[in-house]
Amino acid sequence: MKIKLLVLLFIMPVIMSFAASAHEKEHHEKGMFSGLDTPAAKIVIAFHHALNTGDKITAKSLLADDVTIYEGGGVERSADEYAQHHMNSDMEYLSSVTNKALEHQVKVLGNTAISASRFLVNGMFKGEERDYQSMETIVLINTEGEWKIKHIHWSN
Repeated sequence: MKIKLLVLLFIMPVIMSFAASAHEKEHHEKGMFSGLDTPAAKIVIAFHHALNTGDKITAKSLLADDVTIYEGGGVERSADEYAQHHMNSDMEYLSSVTNKALEHQVKVLGNTAISASRFLVNGMFKGEERDYQSMETIVLINTEGEWKIKHIHWSN
């Protein structure tokens, strides 16, 4: 009888703590990827796909005409400016490395949505090893039922 009581008093709490820890990790991981089923998130995901596959037409079509893009200390102030300047080099770079999403949350607030994500980037580009974490913030605006990317900030 004493052994059963000892098992209940000492071993059961240990087992329960493992179960609670597993549940906590699952909840944490779900929180790291949230809002991805929203129409705004689908625009961000389509934009990532277009950049990664070199689809310039789709990438540009997902941007508001007056988008602002902050990257590497510079700013581009329209979809045309981005398409004429950095889009091609961004696509070339992304085709040479791998991006693994570490987290991505999208929050819709009326006609505005905010996408925040973090990626692990690694690979070779122009003979140099790349291995770092990249962060991205995208703001989208819904005008007449159509989501467009209004602002992007990339940093690493």
